[in-house]
Formats: sequence, C-alpha cells, structure tokens
Amino acid sequence: MRETPQQAGGGRHRDALVAKAHAAIVAGSKSFAAASRLFDRTTRERVWLLYAWCRRCDDLADAQHLGGELGDQADAPARLEAIRVLTRRALDGLPTADPAFDAFGLVARECGLTEAMADDVIAGFALDAEDWRPRSEADLMRYCYHVAGAVGVMMAVVMGVSPHDDEVLDRACDLGLAFQLANIARDIEEDDRADRCYLPVEWLVEEDIEPGQHMKPHHRGELVEMAARLVALMETHAAAARMGAASLPLRSRWAVLAAARIYTGIGREVLRRGTAAWDHRATTSGWQKAWAVTAALFEALVNRPRRVALPRWNRRELAELAR
Repeated sequence: MRETPQQAGGGRHRDALVAKAHAAIVAGSKSFAAASRLFDRTTRERVWLLYAWCRRCDDLADAQHLGGELGDQADAPARLEAIRVLTRRALDGLPTADPAFDAFGLVARECGLTEAMADDVIAGFALDAEDWRPRSEADLMRYCYHVAGAVGVMMAVVMGVSPHDDEVLDRACDLGLAFQLANIARDIEEDDRADRCYLPVEWLVEEDIEPGQHMKPHHRGELVEMAARLVALMETHAAAARMGAASLPLRSRWAVLAAARIYTGIGREVLRRGTAAWDHRATTSGWQKAWAVTAALFEALVNRPRRVALPRWNRRELAELAR
C-alpha cells in the first residue's frame, strides 16, 4: 500500500491556497482584510493563509458559515475532534481535503508554527463546545487568550518575530486580547441570541442581574457599565500592544497599528452609543477605516509608542490557567 507523501499545503499549489485564503478574509472580516493590505506581499499572503484556518476552525466549531448564524450545536464534540485531526494532518504535510487546513499546513511549514501554538487556539473552541461560561475576570481573559491572544502570537511569528522573543510575543498576545474584548462588548446581544454569555458571572452578580436576564431592557444601564469594563481592559491591552509593534518592520508595524485603531474604534463606538449599543451591530465605516490607516502610517513612521504599565493579565499566566 503506497504511503501518502508529506508536502507543505497537502500538495496543493501555493497560489491556489493564497487565492482561497484571500477570498475567506474578504468575506469574513472587512476590518482585518483592510489592515492586511498594508503588509508586504509575502507577509500579507501568510497572514491570509493563517486567517483562513482560524476562520474555518471557527465556522466548524460553531456549525456556521463565515461567522454567520450558529447552527445546531448537538455534535460540537465531533466537530472539535475533526478540527484537531485535520490540523494535525496539515502540520504533518498530509492532504486534508479542506483548503483552509492545507493553507495552515503551508504557512506553518514556511514560518515555524507549531502544534502547541495551534492547540492553544483550539482550546478556545473546546470551551465553547463545552458550553463554558466565565465565572471571573480571570476566566474571561483565559477565554480571550485562547480565541484571540494565541492567534496574535501566531500572527507575530508569521510576521517574522522569533518564537523565542517573549517580549514581542507578549505584546502580540495583548493585541489579540484587545480585539476579543472589543468583539465581546459589541456582540453581547448577538451572543445572547445564541445562548452564550461571556460576561463573567461575578460581574453579573455585582450588578444584581439574574442569570440569563442581562439583555432585559431594565438592565441596559448595568450592561453599559459592564461594557465599559470590557473596553477599559481593551484599552489597557491595546496600549501595551503598541509598544511591541515598535519592534516590527515598517509595513508590518503599520498594518498592526491600523488594525489596533480599527478594532479599538469598535469598542469605543459601543461606549459612545450607550444603552443603544446593541440595537444594531457596532461597526467602523469606510471613512473611519481610511482615517485609521492614515493615522497608523504616521504613528508607524514616528515609532515612539507611549510607555505604559503592563496589563494585569499576561500571556504565560493566562496559558497556565488552562493547565
């Protein structure tokens, strides 16, 4: 019986995988797609390849398409196991019959991404599969680490950061945490419709909100207060991330700073809307994205980030919480 040859990308042509990955990011995240155009060509393509895997894993985990409505969650454990198996095959250079996983195998081979890095991200999907909910702020930040902070670490490696450069990787993790905190603040109502809640139970108790009742109209004031706590955490981690961006090459620094401005803009828009924040999804407009990209260019050129105190939650501590 002939063995399947091991090849980066499962034997698929690189250009075809890049094209598929580009289509995925354009359809899945306009904000990230806009920022990714600022990278040099090689880095941009590798960022797309990694994004394609993240997007596909998320869709498989939630039985959805490109981040749309959640599907039937009954077979979540089986879908999670499929993610693990396909990811391992991709890392081994074996074909997976799924372009997004083959894309991951390709970028992992090119940049030195490891199974441990992938496992940290998959652990976040596992939490959702278990219908897990955070009890404390530490739990919240642990979740943010797995679904976004760990992705930030891989993105940094894709940009050329050494896997041993803990200082820069810590700051890359901070950026992922900031992004996820903005997403959680924006998506409170959407998550509630999917019977999910990422607001810590302890926060709800402090606000005297009954389980499952946080979206009731009479709790909108308290919801605004909790969103403000999320955005405050977002701001702290985004400020720390800017210090790490200073070590990146100019075009990567520009892209990262643009993405930081776009995503923190989402969190700030949630605060600006107050009790109306969840009447419709908070977004950044085209002109706001253009302004963020322009302002980020000047920030990248000057490259003198404000020195700030490091956040309370750090990459190693959050990773350790899961063990």
